[in-house]
Amino acid sequence: MSNNRKKVLIVDDNVASLMMARNILMSKYDAFTVPSAKDMYQFLEKKIPDLILLDVLMPGISGYKALKHLKSDSRLRNIPVIFLTSQVDAESEIEGLSLGAADYVTKPFAPHLLLKRIEMHLLMEEQRVALEHINSNLQQLVDEATDTVIDLQKAIIITLSDLVEYRDRAEGEHAERNAYIMKLLIEEAKRCNVYIDEIHTWEMSQLLQSSQIHDVGKIFIRDNILLKPDKLTYDEFEEVKKHTLMGEDIIEKISKKTKEENEFLNHAKLVVGAHHERWDGSGYPRGLMGRAIPLEGRIMALVDVYDALVSKRPYKEPYSHEEAITIIMEGFGTQFDPAFTEAFMAASERFTAIPER
Repeated sequence: MSNNRKKVLIVDDNVASLMMARNILMSKYDAFTVPSAKDMYQFLEKKIPDLILLDVLMPGISGYKALKHLKSDSRLRNIPVIFLTSQVDAESEIEGLSLGAADYVTKPFAPHLLLKRIEMHLLMEEQRVALEHINSNLQQLVDEATDTVIDLQKAIIITLSDLVEYRDRAEGEHAERNAYIMKLLIEEAKRCNVYIDEIHTWEMSQLLQSSQIHDVGKIFIRDNILLKPDKLTYDEFEEVKKHTLMGEDIIEKISKKTKEENEFLNHAKLVVGAHHERWDGSGYPRGLMGRAIPLEGRIMALVDVYDALVSKRPYKEPYSHEEAITIIMEGFGTQFDPAFTEAFMAASERFTAIPER
């Protein structure tokens, strides 16, 4: 049968005190005795007790010094230590407690008091261990729940972007290519210290996911316009331009249904609403100029145009990578943010190696 009794180690250079403490404890606990701190160290190499009764005044290594050693060892630091002392002054107690002692018991022992103190501190240690276990399990549950939410969010985003692409007849998983290219562009911007202070505040996974729904407002654009193989009329183009505001409205409605601020939705609203603004102020929907355009929108503008150029559309065949780069350079400082355009050019050779979903 296994022994479930708690183990208490008594450390005292006074043999009479050792025997007295042992006699008091042995009916309830497995009591072990050693006459010095040095012997305690040797004992602890082989066995870890549940609690230590440690004399303060011992020749050689004092109780204070021995306690410092215990608290410096990760294996031993959580063992409750009760000091045994014939000193009753407040300064000695404060010194011991500040070093991490759990309690003080004065000698000669009052048996019932000693047993009650030991019982109390063993119970407190059990509660501490149980609380750590609960916290550990709770964190695991939180992590699992968080992973589930993230997986669900990713699934919704991919499904939503697929729905937009299906209506737009975009080939090659346009939304996920955008996220991949945006990642490369932002990495290059960091390397070149482009808008580094603002970029460092972003949770990149949230921004990259938001890029995949930048055209979500196209859900509301009529098929005969969205799929038209010819050049759009003025009125038709004005209809298409509304997809930015319609997309913003979708994100806003979602935001109002959430209880807390959400970084993904914050990025999504800026990406959706500003990715057709132009650096010179001639873009839509608001005609913003320069740095008045949200940074997320300026990045998305470059990424979206590049991917649109190299992709097949109902109204055109795909351009080559080189042709797309030439066209983007023509928009340097007019359509696109100059600093980001330079970072885009530096990273562009890596754009063709786009991984599959």
